Amino acid sequence: MYMKEREIKRAVREGYARIAKRATSYYASHSCCGCADVPEDICRRLGYTEEEIHAAPPESNLGLGCGNPVALADLKEGEIVLDMGAGAGFDCFLASSRVGEKGMVIGVDLTSEMVDKARANALKGGYTNIDFRQGDLENMPVADAFVDVVISNCVINLVPNKKLVFREAFRVLKPGGRLAVSDVVLQKELPDFVRRSTEAYIGCLAGAILEEDYIEIIRSVGFGDVRIIEKSAFPIESLVSESAGPSHIDMPKISEEELRELEDSVSSIKLTAVKPD
Repeated sequence: MYMKEREIKRAVREGYARIAKRATSYYASHSCCGCADVPEDICRRLGYTEEEIHAAPPESNLGLGCGNPVALADLKEGEIVLDMGAGAGFDCFLASSRVGEKGMVIGVDLTSEMVDKARANALKGGYTNIDFRQGDLENMPVADAFVDVVISNCVINLVPNKKLVFREAFRVLKPGGRLAVSDVVLQKELPDFVRRSTEAYIGCLAGAILEEDYIEIIRSVGFGDVRIIEKSAFPIESLVSESAGPSHIDMPKISEEELRELEDSVSSIKLTAVKPD
């Protein structure tokens, strides 16, 4: 089991390093006026407003999420926010404007290439209240009871030990702190050809677990008032499309029949929870 988890983490780290590098090339080649901007289209489908899409540095938007946890979190001025799996920083930049100069945003990501890209985006945009840190979500470089809100966008499914992730989220939250997560869950077990695929793991499919198990883990680490705010179909087609810009994952070949089967199995959920006082 230990070796399996190590292999998964290595595959995820390498996969998202490739995406970070691909994104750099993508934005360099799509800098002209009138070019199609697939990440923006994906964000619109996920519930981001036009104002939000254009508020963050363009290169921070890789179109990799499955919801809008910033809106879900109802952030307030002066709050300290932690984004688990911050990627190139898109949600962190949106949170930054919500919490203002008196607030703070911490973005943690496993992949050094993503952290470097996020820091470069912050420097270019003149952001002063964001701190991007490289770290494992199962053991985050954040102090106990330090943050007011934890957000995450389509990342926890990638981590082998989800209970450790939610235990870490509980640890870093202040009493009364809030959790706001968008993620991928299963309505039924995945077929074997997906579960065995490294590419499908990187693509947020193979690592997903049943919805009831996901909710039970959150409750088991101590969170209360766990609520599913919204549930929708997960846009699997965006992962397998070769025109998906920097969010394109090198997925295994999937037939139309297999794609329909997957669509019935996978959902995107938005949920909130609270650390009791």
